[in-house]
Amino acid sequence: MPKFYANNISYQFDNGDTLFDHLTFSMNQKRVGVVGRNGAGKSVLASIISGQIQPSSGSISKLHSCATYHQQAVSFGQQNIAEFLGQADLLDALNHIESGDVSQHWFDVVGDNWDAEPQLKRALIELNLPCDPFMDCNQLSGGQQARLQLWQLFSGDHELLILDEPSNHLDRRAKQWLKHSMHEFGGHILLISHDRELLREMDEIWELSSLGLRVYGGNYDDYHARKQAETQALDRQLNQVVKQTKHLEIQQQKNREKAEQRAAQGNKIRKDGSQPKMLLDGMKESAEDSVSNRNKNTTLRRNLLDQKQQALSSQLEQIKPQKFYLSQGSEQKHQVLNLESVVLPFGIQAPIALQVRANDKVHLTGLNGCGKSTLLKVVNGQYSPLSGQLQINCPVYYLDQHFSVVIHEQTLLDNLMNACVGLIESDARTLLAGIGFRSDKVFKLVQTLSGGEKMKLAMLIVSHQTEKPLLLLDEPDNHLDLESKILLASALSDYQGGFLLVSHDEDFALEAGIQRTLELE
Repeated sequence: MPKFYANNISYQFDNGDTLFDHLTFSMNQKRVGVVGRNGAGKSVLASIISGQIQPSSGSISKLHSCATYHQQAVSFGQQNIAEFLGQADLLDALNHIESGDVSQHWFDVVGDNWDAEPQLKRALIELNLPCDPFMDCNQLSGGQQARLQLWQLFSGDHELLILDEPSNHLDRRAKQWLKHSMHEFGGHILLISHDRELLREMDEIWELSSLGLRVYGGNYDDYHARKQAETQALDRQLNQVVKQTKHLEIQQQKNREKAEQRAAQGNKIRKDGSQPKMLLDGMKESAEDSVSNRNKNTTLRRNLLDQKQQALSSQLEQIKPQKFYLSQGSEQKHQVLNLESVVLPFGIQAPIALQVRANDKVHLTGLNGCGKSTLLKVVNGQYSPLSGQLQINCPVYYLDQHFSVVIHEQTLLDNLMNACVGLIESDARTLLAGIGFRSDKVFKLVQTLSGGEKMKLAMLIVSHQTEKPLLLLDEPDNHLDLESKILLASALSDYQGGFLLVSHDEDFALEAGIQRTLELE
């Protein structure tokens, strides 16, 4: 029996633009992954399923118990860890009893939970969180806050969990904990993710696009194989239509030439008077009717082929990868960065030694809070090291997780041309078309873009600087859809310049062509 059923749902924005329409689907598997390009409407669809927002039309069955993990930052207010987890009253009661207050009220609150505080502390330690349950949640790092929220959800009694990009900001150890928690959870899970490692744990994949919602049985690898086969099949069909169109044009030209030859022969016979005029007129009329019918049939066939070619091209446009053009950096191999016994102002306190050449591709790894982003900011000059020596022999360009390189009040085209000196409009339009913004879409304001779309714009800006800098990439894949992740990784692999990359996605890092890894521990 399906966990829920959606019938013919659509969603429109206030300005009348349609995000998706006429979607009918049901959840029949316990573990379902949702994929799709940035801006396809995955998070909106999740909010409709959970009942947080209503569809513009259509209906969806009501769930008894559903909880959602949102990829956007949650406001903790002034809550501490115990308050957020709903255990503050219990710990407070235990504290009163330990202080000698034997009021029956406190015993009623505690019940049989006499080991609540040590159990909570042990659980926090296992999650690599501070073991102080009274610590303010706002003092936790982004990864720690994510783990706390996820733990609360997995601890609840929910029939469905909707997890929207739960692995963003999680280090390797935390991601393994997340996979284990998903496996142990007794209810259903709807996972919106661009993380292939998590999607491989799914029983079914839903793909949301402008073509609708398509269901693929199996995990991500099964889905990927099917998508490749579909693309190849569409390519073959499109090539066949192109061949048929070409053949039709050749046949049409031959028929035209034959008709002209027959017309010339008829004129010659008419002039020498060897055939009666009435007979020739009849033959001419019959030939003209035959040519007219043939032309009508040819035109009809040509229109059908054009329609088929347009439909196939439209489908390919939706499923074929976009093109991400990164400007090529320096081919030189001289040393551009040297760290000797550098101690970071935040994170680990062990001295760091690192030498980077102009085209080196280095992956920075380590647990949340170890100082990966801090190291990038030290190289960028935003922070000063506590001790040690730092030498930089080239320009550097830092791309953070918050897209601070882009100006949200400007259009995509203005952002790219203003930030990249010497870039002409035609080239800027070509670059933007490569990430999905063609024609008038280049005039969209950045503030209307999804996180992944902003990241793709930021990557174009960073990589098209005239000075060819060393790139400092702080989780550039965090907000990208699956296709864009693969696309960016391929572009970084082909990039002739160097970069320092922070990413928790091992697949992405390997596909980006990393040559060595520096683990901060």
